[in-house]
Amino acid sequence: MKRVVITGMGIISPIGNSIETFWNNLLEGKSGISNIESIDVSDLNTKIAGEVKNFDPEGRWGLKEARRLSRFAQFALAAAEQAFEQSQLILENINSERIGVYVGTAAGGIPTLVDNVDYLNHRGPSRVNPNLMSMMIDNMAAAHISIRFGALGPSLAPATACSVGTTAIGEAYKAIQNNDADIIFAGGSEAAITKVVLASFSNSKALSTKNDVPTSASRPFDVDRDGFVMSEGAAVLILESLEHALMRDAPIFGEIIGYASNSDAYHQIASHPEGKGAFLAMRNALLNAGITIDEVDVINAHATSTKVGDISETMAINKLFKERAEKIPVSANKSTTGHLLGAAGAAEAIALLKTLEEDLIPPTINVENLDPKVNLNIVTKKESIKNLNIGLSNSFGFGGHSSVIVLRKYQ
Repeated sequence: MKRVVITGMGIISPIGNSIETFWNNLLEGKSGISNIESIDVSDLNTKIAGEVKNFDPEGRWGLKEARRLSRFAQFALAAAEQAFEQSQLILENINSERIGVYVGTAAGGIPTLVDNVDYLNHRGPSRVNPNLMSMMIDNMAAAHISIRFGALGPSLAPATACSVGTTAIGEAYKAIQNNDADIIFAGGSEAAITKVVLASFSNSKALSTKNDVPTSASRPFDVDRDGFVMSEGAAVLILESLEHALMRDAPIFGEIIGYASNSDAYHQIASHPEGKGAFLAMRNALLNAGITIDEVDVINAHATSTKVGDISETMAINKLFKERAEKIPVSANKSTTGHLLGAAGAAEAIALLKTLEEDLIPPTINVENLDPKVNLNIVTKKESIKNLNIGLSNSFGFGGHSSVIVLRKYQ
């Protein structure tokens, strides 16, 4: 099977709209969580989120083009454009039938739907956008990237909730391995910060209500964590067969060597209390990569800052890595970014690629009192470790969806 490498990365996030800014803020533990400014949340219990700042779609594409895209598709396209630029691809030199797009989302164009329901109820049917359906459906991020770059190859918009970014990368990896494509844009996008979504999550007691100090609200593994912080953004990677990348002398930022996905088969929201699905996904990803637990140098945890989820993942890591579980460095990016939902897995894949490339592990911030049930080596300060080679990135979603990828420093 073909080796698969990463030749481009792009990101739109609460801590930066470029790879350099995102990575530097992650290393410095600069939180992207703040009071919500985009909507009125005065009557909600949760008033904080990780909003994308300084994003100007009209300045980027013009008013007419920007209005054709829902916010999640705007984010995805902007991230894909970044990745394309970094990859140094020249479309005229590439067979467009061998370029694919695998980009998913958890919630899709919910804000567009909410706005148009409001138009319908208050201004009548004639005010509903005729493009509503084509703007809000989940495949539109992938569709617009395909259109922008003339990608005629395989296209997929997976639906695996908050694990979708990792699922998209993993499935793209398999497609290139199997020679279905030479190049695939892969990742996830999300823009679901609306009153109805916040109210729903809040009513299910899933969101943090630490409104007084937003930057300390997302606190994975801390004993005082009280729920996740919702965020928005997009991350897109360009995957390419090593053979094709070398042929065009492409920049190479890392290699994907393993992937697995499965289901908890337990509950529509809660993760398995013993981390069964997470354990199986990690185990099978290592088997797919053909490596042992002793070869893993760092783990990028899903760690959303929920009471049940963090412990479930902890138990899964302990079950798989046994005595090594307390030694392997573990980092939780959501402490800084909040939970990007469908974009989280792809954003965290970028963070792990940079970790391996630079031998630097970003801190898990806000861990003031480590939960005694978390017997892991949580990195709470930026840590330099020589010769980081292989890392594991975990993503888990509602419905029990578990996706794990194994990344390696390119050699």
